[in-house]
Amino acid sequence: MSTTNLSIVTPDGTVYEGEADLVSVRSTTGELGILPGHIPLVAPLETSPVRVKTNSGTDLVAVSGGFVEVRPDTVTILAESAERPEEIDKDRAQTAKERAEERLNRAKQEEIDIKRAQLALKRANTRLEVAKQK
Repeated sequence: MSTTNLSIVTPDGTVYEGEADLVSVRSTTGELGILPGHIPLVAPLETSPVRVKTNSGTDLVAVSGGFVEVRPDTVTILAESAERPEEIDKDRAQTAKERAEERLNRAKQEEIDIKRAQLALKRANTRLEVAKQK
């Protein structure tokens, strides 16, 4: 079976690099399943887990925003931030989730940036989902 080269890169450096049988990402327009030989495309990404299927199993990487660039033999994800399961502090992610939920609950009484709180909640939920893999 053929594979595609996958690189997940942030401003801090490369987070994931390797061969993949399938890369699944969530773009702003929906879920994309990318197989080797996929047509070229560029799409903005949602904050969500990236699923990487390899011959040895499935890896998850928490990705916050960014873009995916697809070429027939290469997939490059340029993300604002990305974390592998072993890099995620579950307690810190849980605290961030609770703080974001609290802010959203107080949004009607106080001047809270609702969009920012929603993004923080989404990021925390993504990190917790990926952290379950370790």
